[in-house]
Amino acid sequence: MANIIVFGAGGRAGRPTVAEAARRGHTVTAVVRDPAKYRDLAADGVTGVTVVPGDVTDAASVAALAKGHDVAVNTAAAMDEGHFVAAARALVEGLGIAGVQRLVAVGIGGALEVAPGVPAYDSDGLPEEARAFSRNHAAQLPLLRDSDLDWVVLAPPLVFLDEGPGTGAYRLGGVEAIPGADKFAYADLALALVDEATAPTRSREMVAVA
Repeated sequence: MANIIVFGAGGRAGRPTVAEAARRGHTVTAVVRDPAKYRDLAADGVTGVTVVPGDVTDAASVAALAKGHDVAVNTAAAMDEGHFVAAARALVEGLGIAGVQRLVAVGIGGALEVAPGVPAYDSDGLPEEARAFSRNHAAQLPLLRDSDLDWVVLAPPLVFLDEGPGTGAYRLGGVEAIPGADKFAYADLALALVDEATAPTRSREMVAVA
């Protein structure tokens, strides 16, 4: 069993990821801003989950919390323009200090290619607000590429993800958007995140998941 730390554990991707990892018997540290708001993550009947306060954009916080873990999963997101770059910097530095080599992170469909060398955020198919958010999200990739981490970014389809039950399955692609992927559930994204955290198949790349 693995010892997994999940940043952004209270969010729409974080919650099912924590639940899936715990269901499989892994030990999970669920990092949130305010644990008082997320007591249900480690409610009665939930074993192996510890909820702690932390900040994924602060390297010292990342280093202190991640020490002793086998792998980190980052599901944290924010609309702030610099959030994803700040988080990537903190994770690269903090995980390095903590001695955690593997990082699995949630990407964004807007960064997947819709034509060779053309990410969706540079195409005509997205409104400007979505383009800006996708560019901000993708800005973490150069920092990860320049790091020594064994990382993978899983980018779901460019759709609003379903918060209901999943299908119990998923598929991985490449850097291109997967054709026909017009729906996807956070629950199935969680399957992929936990799989890549505990039995890696991809390394140092962004890949589509659908």
